[in-house]
Amino acid sequence: MPSAPVQFHFLNTRPTLKSREQLKDFIRNVFRREKTQLVSLDFIFCSDEHLLQINQEFLKHDFYTDIVTFNLSARNEPVTGEIYISVDRVKDNASNLAQFYYLELHRVIFHGCLHLCGYKDKTQKDISIMREKENELLKRYFR
Repeated sequence: MPSAPVQFHFLNTRPTLKSREQLKDFIRNVFRREKTQLVSLDFIFCSDEHLLQINQEFLKHDFYTDIVTFNLSARNEPVTGEIYISVDRVKDNASNLAQFYYLELHRVIFHGCLHLCGYKDKTQKDISIMREKENELLKRYFR
């Protein structure tokens, strides 16, 4: 069975993503390890303003965010997803958290994948589990 396509798209911004093919393979492996079948996944890197517009239009939220994840699949079907990431917000968050930009960017990428694998982040307990999984993925990817 061929590997699920993982694509990166850039709207008026181009974050530094080294070893893109390695990252795509790692992302596919995240889904395999989480026992979640992946059909295709598109990452769209964009500006704060573009993601704010998506947040307002589709989620009725009127605030900036670093990521919006859409699972376009029918319930209990293999995942076809779109993950929108604001490069502006990731840069600001990295600075505010005194974190390296590349680590924060990858954390957000993995965060979106985890959402598509069924992880939530609405309660304190869910947030704690999500952070633990993100940290585990960062350690594995950057070892």
